[in-house]
This record gives sequence, structure tokens and C-alpha cells, in this order.
Amino acid sequence: MAKFFGTPDGIHVGQQFIDRAELSKLNVHRPTQGGIHGNRSEGADSIVLSGGYSGDADEGDYIIYTGHGGQNANTRRQERDQSVDDPGNAGLITSKVLGLPVRVIRGANLKSPFSPPSGYVYGGLFEVSDVWTEIDSNGYRLIKFKLERLPEQAELVSATRPITDPAFATSTVTRRIRDTSVSRKVKEMYGNHCQICGTVVPGIGERLYSEGAHVRPLGRPHLGDDALENLLCLCPNHHTELDIGGMVILDDYSLARTADLARFADLSFRADHQLHPSNATYQRELWIKLES
Repeated sequence: MAKFFGTPDGIHVGQQFIDRAELSKLNVHRPTQGGIHGNRSEGADSIVLSGGYSGDADEGDYIIYTGHGGQNANTRRQERDQSVDDPGNAGLITSKVLGLPVRVIRGANLKSPFSPPSGYVYGGLFEVSDVWTEIDSNGYRLIKFKLERLPEQAELVSATRPITDPAFATSTVTRRIRDTSVSRKVKEMYGNHCQICGTVVPGIGERLYSEGAHVRPLGRPHLGDDALENLLCLCPNHHTELDIGGMVILDDYSLARTADLARFADLSFRADHQLHPSNATYQRELWIKLES
């Protein structure tokens, strides 16, 4: 059955379910086992939070979630690296790239102020805003995801107020464009011309459009700075490619395709603007680790 992206008819935020069988029957989360329903080609349409990894966090409006794979089913110990090619992990990455909403279901064993006393509860639609890798205490690689709750949904019921990542004021189904004062400055410096291809996007009345691209992402867990040394002026296409890992920045500030590190362009800089090397390194390692 094809994936369904959205909230099924008759289902509402805060609705409780007895068990996984009921979730499956009502098409909220179809697998009766497994925390992610997804694959590489279609994306992931739902996840269940069950507290399987100690490094996960549930702040209500945003979630840090570990992908699947590599655990011993009996001991729950990690015995191998997780892979971006495992279906659920690949599905969540596709959902990030395509901006597809993901249903989030919380289980009673989550130990979160937003989890139900028993069974499961529907937490609403989230977007996958970030993906990266971490090495656990035993040296195994884990695939980590950040999911953020989409706006204009019913409020979560909890004794704890949901926490919104302070780096973000709004949420969209695809990608945030953060028009800060520093972002406007870098766009003015380059006259809205992309630092990769030189393209400028024209609008009505001689208006020109470009985007300020943060090389090291803002917000948790990356905590990049909203500063000129972390910003580029890019066209929408190259900004998107940077954000979804299609290209990486090399030490000499040339650009390479992530898949094979083949160079295809060089960043152009004004004399009074430079990208800090550590930000370029962070961006590159973020995606190279996913490819490796």
C-alpha cells in the first residue's frame, strides 16, 4: 500500500490508541512492529516514539530521534552501525528532501511529559528539519533526525509547555528561509548574485531575489552562528542543494558533489567577506559521514 502523508480522516491530535494493532487498523502507523514506516523512494509517513535510545529528546514541538538498525532484538544493545540505506532511515531522509509531513505517535514507555499513561497517542504532523550522524559510547554510528511540529494544529496536552527551538520563528512544509539582518547584509554585499553560479533572480518592479544560506545550520544540535562568516549569498537552487546535502564545501572553498567529491565550481568572495574554515568543514563532514 502506498504511503499516505497527512492525518487520516477521523483522527485528531491527542487521540489515544490501545495498541499497535489499532494504530495499524486506522492507518495512523501501519507496521505492527518497527518505529518508522517508510522507504527511500516514497519517504516516511509515520514514526512511533518509544524511548529506544537514551540520546533521544522529546520537547513537544521538536524531537531528536534516532533512526533504526543495528540493535540486538533481545538485549537492545547496538551491535553494528546504522545505515542511511536502511528503509526507515532512507525514508526519513527522503521526507526531509521532499518536505513531506510525518505523523508522530508517542508510546507510554517514552518517559516524556507528552506520552500517554498507557497505549499510544497521536502527536500530529512534523517535518524532518535535520539529519546527521553521531558515534555512540561503543563506537557505532547512529543516524539522528530532528523533527519539528508543523503549525496550525491542536495544542499538545501536557503538564509541560512544549519547547520551540529558538532559532526558528515559523515552520513550513519544505524549507525555512531565515531573513535576518545579517542575511540581508550578505545579500546586499553581492547584489543578490549567487556566489556559486552568479545568477540573480529578478522579480516585479526591478526587485531582485536571493537567499542567505547558513553553512553550519542554526538551531540544535548544530548551533551555527547567524554571522557573516557562516553565511553565503545563494540562488534558491544552490541554497537547496547545500541544505539537502547534494554538494559540500572543500577546504579551498571549491564545491564538490557529495556522492563522488567531484569538483564543479568555486565560491566567489568579496574582499570584505570570508567563510570561516570551521563552518565549511562542519558542513562537509555532516554530509560525507552520511555518504560513507
